[in-house]
Amino acid sequence: MQEVASHVNRADGYRVRDQLANRPAAIEFDHVTKVFETDNNRVLACQDVSFSVHENEFTSIVGPSGCGKTTLLRMAAGLIIPNSGEVRYRSRGVDRINNQIGYVTQDSNLYPWLTLIENIELPLVIRNVPRGERRKKSAEFLEMFGLTGFENSYPKQLSGGMQKRASIIRTLIYNPDVILMDEPFGPLDAQTRLVLQNELQQIWERTRKAILFITHDLMEAIALSDTVVIMTKRPGKVKGIFSIPLERPRNVFNIHQDPVFPEIYQRIWALFQSEVVDGKKSENEKRV
Repeated sequence: MQEVASHVNRADGYRVRDQLANRPAAIEFDHVTKVFETDNNRVLACQDVSFSVHENEFTSIVGPSGCGKTTLLRMAAGLIIPNSGEVRYRSRGVDRINNQIGYVTQDSNLYPWLTLIENIELPLVIRNVPRGERRKKSAEFLEMFGLTGFENSYPKQLSGGMQKRASIIRTLIYNPDVILMDEPFGPLDAQTRLVLQNELQQIWERTRKAILFITHDLMEAIALSDTVVIMTKRPGKVKGIFSIPLERPRNVFNIHQDPVFPEIYQRIWALFQSEVVDGKKSENEKRV
């Protein structure tokens, strides 16, 4: 239990971990602020956000709805630009679409007119990878994710979990340097979520890609991550950054039985619960 305390500053929730501090940063958010403006409205999505995603690290962002989590991912992908501050990818400022990263969105976004294998091989087709090499790679991933035999099925013939697997494969198959994942398991049932968490964990153990993962589920974040970033309600600010000192590989099905897990969860929840509870109160007050 002492190990947890050594990694977490009780005053503000921030952590300093030497082995991470010595790794180069894959993605850096440096005092980033983003405002969305329309003719009739101005929304401050996130404000003065600073944190890094280190190479070979699995980082999760947890925060209430509307706190700018997806906005941060979109800035890392170069789809939008901050109003102030800077997003850096491997020390270079991101000011255009970043084609060196992979982005798994909330929706599966499979093309309904393409079969499963055509959907997952599409990034390789765009990159002019020869058909034989494409089939070899897709076969490996289909087996890895339990989709062998469904190659010629169309998205409407697949379950939600199978569609999500296909979406993840479509990103992993072209071997991006860094992977962004925006609540990829959000709409799935609890059992399917656990299965896919386990599969993602196994893939990450093999590749050790830098992953920036968004979730509302604190238990999911702890189970998967090396580092958990806690965001405030809108405008989203970094409220705390926690190291997760659980040994790897991890069994996501029984991780709550790890003797260290309850203390990690309680320390993070103690910081995070006010954002969730206060946010709910505010929403209810507006309705009244």
